[in-house]
Amino acid sequence: MTPAGRVRTSRRAPTAFREHVDPAMHTSSTRQIPEVGDVPRHVAIIMDGNGRWAKLRRLPRVAGHRRGVETVRGIIRASIERGIEYLTLFAFSSENWRRPQEEVSILMDLFMRALEQEVAKLHQNAIRFRVVGDLSRFDPRIRELVTAGEELTRGNTRLTLTIAANYGGRWDIAQAARRYYRAHRGALEPDAPLDVEALAPYLSMSYAPEPDLFVRTGGEQRVSNFLLWQLAYAELYFTDMLWPDFDAAALDDAIASYRARERRFGRTSEQLQPAAEQAAAR
Repeated sequence: MTPAGRVRTSRRAPTAFREHVDPAMHTSSTRQIPEVGDVPRHVAIIMDGNGRWAKLRRLPRVAGHRRGVETVRGIIRASIERGIEYLTLFAFSSENWRRPQEEVSILMDLFMRALEQEVAKLHQNAIRFRVVGDLSRFDPRIRELVTAGEELTRGNTRLTLTIAANYGGRWDIAQAARRYYRAHRGALEPDAPLDVEALAPYLSMSYAPEPDLFVRTGGEQRVSNFLLWQLAYAELYFTDMLWPDFDAAALDDAIASYRARERRFGRTSEQLQPAAEQAAAR
């Protein structure tokens, strides 16, 4: 920790990009014990509180969403400076279609404008851009921009930024099961065993390691159908701070909380001591 109580920045070498992901490329926390570092390799965030931020200032909700986009830019920069390799942001859930139609339309317009204006900047900064979720409900223009953005940034390795849009954790598991059984017809036989981990390569985020740290702003303390499979052993961090106010210092606080956790992955505290002693002796 620095004297100010913030987390030291870490510039880790970027992970080599692989287009075709090996199912064993990333460690499953329920099968093997992943390597634990001082800085989370993968941070996943539910960006909550834009509307309330605007309401507190007697502004229209769209003002909060626009300010939230600015916050995203700052958190991307802060993530790179701290050595985070994967940043996943929950922008629009499969349940958000239930919001008032006017607000949904505003969110779709903001999403399209962000794709038009921000992806080129991400590419200039060597950031890989991905979108996960069921894109079939989006306007064709949005789908075109997503495809073009992913293709443009395909080879970038500085940071992988994933936007979850029309995403739901239950949808993700269901689509993974469909894809798995389509590729393995024999697995449908009555006596065929199902290896749960065999579904992992078919999940929408199979290209990324499981999140080490999950952050939710806005005061709510639930995961809201976000990355249900992938968050199995993530450290959870909740803050009352509204998303537009979440900055680099707030990210440092979340990382400091993460560093204070004892990540056992099913083991006892006593089992962790030999590993800690070996690491200290290096």
